[in-house]
Amino acid sequence: MMRTNIIRNERMTVSYDVVNGWTVVEIDGDVDAHTSPLVREAVIKLVNEGHRHFVLDLSFVPFLDSMGLGVVVAVTKRIREHDGSLRIASASGRIVKVFDISGLREAYEIHSTPEEATRHAPSTGSLAHWPHPSS
Repeated sequence: MMRTNIIRNERMTVSYDVVNGWTVVEIDGDVDAHTSPLVREAVIKLVNEGHRHFVLDLSFVPFLDSMGLGVVVAVTKRIREHDGSLRIASASGRIVKVFDISGLREAYEIHSTPEEATRHAPSTGSLAHWPHPSS
C-alpha cells in the first residue's frame, strides 16, 4: 500500500491511499476548530484531483467536536456534487457517539475498520440516505 501524506504538522497528519476503488483518507489527530479546515482542504483537493469514493478513516482521531462534524458534512456535500460517496471508518465508540448525538448516524455507513469499509468496490449512490436520514 502506498500512503501519500497530504498534511503533516505538529497537530495532525492526513494521508490517503486507494484501496479497491475507495480513496481511504486517514486522519491522525484531533479534528477540532484548529484542524478542521485542514481536513476540509485535503479532501477537497482530492475531489478536485478526480477522487470520488471516500472512506474517512477516523480510527486515529482521539477527539472530534462539532466543528469536526461540520467539516465531515461539508466534504460530504462536495463529494455528492461529484456523484461520489463517503463512508466512515472508526474503531472508536466515542467517535460513533458524536455521530449518534448529532443525528447524523443514519446518514453514513459507519464501518469499524477501513478494511471492512473497502471490502466491496464502490457503487454509485452509496450515500442513499444523504441528506435526509431515513427514520
